[in-house]
Amino acid sequence: MALQALQSSGVAFRKILSHFPEELSLAFAYGSGVFRQAGPSSNLKTAMLDFVFTVDDPIAWHSKNLKKNRSHYSFLKVLGPKVITTVQNNYGAGVYYNPLIMCDNRLIKYGVISTNNLIEDLLYWNNLYIAGRLQKPVKIIAMNENATLRAALDKNLRSAVTAAFLMLPESFSEEDLFIMIAGLSYSGDLRMVVGENKTKVMDIVKPNVAHFRELYGHILKDNPQVVYETQQSILEIDKSPEGQFTQLLALPKTLQQGIHNIMDPPGKNRDVEETLFKLAHDPDCGDVVRLGLSAIVRASSLRQSTKGIFTAGMKKSVVYSSRKLNKMWKGWLRKTF
Repeated sequence: MALQALQSSGVAFRKILSHFPEELSLAFAYGSGVFRQAGPSSNLKTAMLDFVFTVDDPIAWHSKNLKKNRSHYSFLKVLGPKVITTVQNNYGAGVYYNPLIMCDNRLIKYGVISTNNLIEDLLYWNNLYIAGRLQKPVKIIAMNENATLRAALDKNLRSAVTAAFLMLPESFSEEDLFIMIAGLSYSGDLRMVVGENKTKVMDIVKPNVAHFRELYGHILKDNPQVVYETQQSILEIDKSPEGQFTQLLALPKTLQQGIHNIMDPPGKNRDVEETLFKLAHDPDCGDVVRLGLSAIVRASSLRQSTKGIFTAGMKKSVVYSSRKLNKMWKGWLRKTF
């Protein structure tokens, strides 16, 4: 499994992990503090480290973490682990972030998500939030033997390839594919309008093509719908209506339903499969898939950003937002000049 190839992690990551309760089904680090990104401000030694911790029992985990790291939490800490878990599970994208934490002389941000919620997002793209993070290279620091979670992680990667195929032409480069995949979870994200570097997707992919290849190479080689010329880094896919229908049927259920909502006019009452069959014959198929993705991401990113004001606290929210705006400004200057 390609994800296993990314499990090598430095001593620094494991040392940081030792400051938190151990009951984790998955822990990974991601972002510009882990993988080099293009741009003059990219510095692995000074960039904030981003982590996600997946836990089977969020109430028990937050209870222990409040005892070990109470200062990490906003005012919500006074309401206790049950309320924190309710906020985590029922609002935003199912993840609870504590940002701007100093740990072992490094600035970190960590999110906590329940194992069940992560599996659902990986399989169905309910939010395409943490699932979107896992479509890009990450450093896996810890993972237990949960077979359901491992299968869902692999399914998420295969779904990302399928969605990208539907939005790409018949022939394209390996880099084109990785840029499309890396952009899936940013499609419709309001943070890309205000708060994120506009060249973010390109900056993620350009220095990390080898990591994307390691993540997706086995899927591309095993896919009967693609001709993968590894030497030339060129791919060709089946863009026939039959080929596209097969791809549409393989998309996660939430995206299929979103496409159905876009395509099905009042009074027609088609079922989802009928809608997908019609779309497979439509020259604008890729654009409709993109609209479906944008609807998922726009809703979850807005909810999660709003939730961040409460989970981080007002002061940290202002500081964190200013850091994002500064990165956006630097990216704009780099693109302009």
